Amino acid sequence: MKIILPGGSGQVGQILARAFAADGHEVIVLCRSASVPAGRVVPWDGRTLGPWASELDGADVVFNLAGRSVNCRYTDENLLAMRSSRVDSTRAVGEAIAAAARPPRVWLQMSTATIYAHRHDAPNDEATGLLGGDEPDVPSYWRNSVEIARAWEQALDEARTPHTRKIAIRASMVMSPDRGGIFDVLLGLTRRGLGGPAGGGQQFVSWIHDRDFMRATRFLIERDDISGPVNLASPGPLPYGDFMRALREAWGIGFGLPATKWMLEVGALVMRTDTELVLKSRRVVPGRLREAGFTFAFTEWSSAARDLVARWRAES
Repeated sequence: MKIILPGGSGQVGQILARAFAADGHEVIVLCRSASVPAGRVVPWDGRTLGPWASELDGADVVFNLAGRSVNCRYTDENLLAMRSSRVDSTRAVGEAIAAAARPPRVWLQMSTATIYAHRHDAPNDEATGLLGGDEPDVPSYWRNSVEIARAWEQALDEARTPHTRKIAIRASMVMSPDRGGIFDVLLGLTRRGLGGPAGGGQQFVSWIHDRDFMRATRFLIERDDISGPVNLASPGPLPYGDFMRALREAWGIGFGLPATKWMLEVGALVMRTDTELVLKSRRVVPGRLREAGFTFAFTEWSSAARDLVARWRAES
């Protein structure tokens, strides 16, 4: 197959690029970088049609991952960049597919599990989950992340691509041993003795092992009967305190200093990030994947953490 990865130079994009290339597929990464570890690079600006659009003509799969990193301070400027980079790139991909004489048969569009409400009482699946933005007990600015996610998916819905199946990938945190990824960051805290509960530790963490993320992606490409929003998350979300305890055990360290909310605010200011990334309770489960018959290799975080720690150590 010919597989196009707009925005595929990041951690998740390179997980896909490496795996697809290992499968023997032709992988084209649309990005601003001169080179990437896996895949052939074709430059694009992420906003407007250009020579890159010809790559989609005759392609089999497009998986658009473009979007500014959410790991930043949530200033007005950064929020605007997060929204525009997602919406503009999605519209550009849709225009390229619409103009193709031989359009791809499937378009997977990255979205986010953050679209769901902050909650502890019940899990969010695609059918019964609550979308966020109106929760009374969270900081009002958290609404921005939900509105960005809604605009992202709306741009996908509005794209006129009648011959291309569309799937919105509501992804949880993709855990891989790659340096600079979220697992690497959390493991770094753990190794330094800082991997304790944060903000009380009751907020849920939704995650997916990188190999299950890749397996689920292949599954969705092959299943012509699946379209619309799909949660890519392990069926085993768990509270942050339990999540970090399992990571400490996998590493072999017996303690982790807790962090109160005010400590997190100070740390986020120093690290130029935002506490929503840690404090929002994302209790998300893969309803549609499981209904379709997909089976996860890693359903429990404890076994996933042990596998990821072993691979991290091997790669270091």
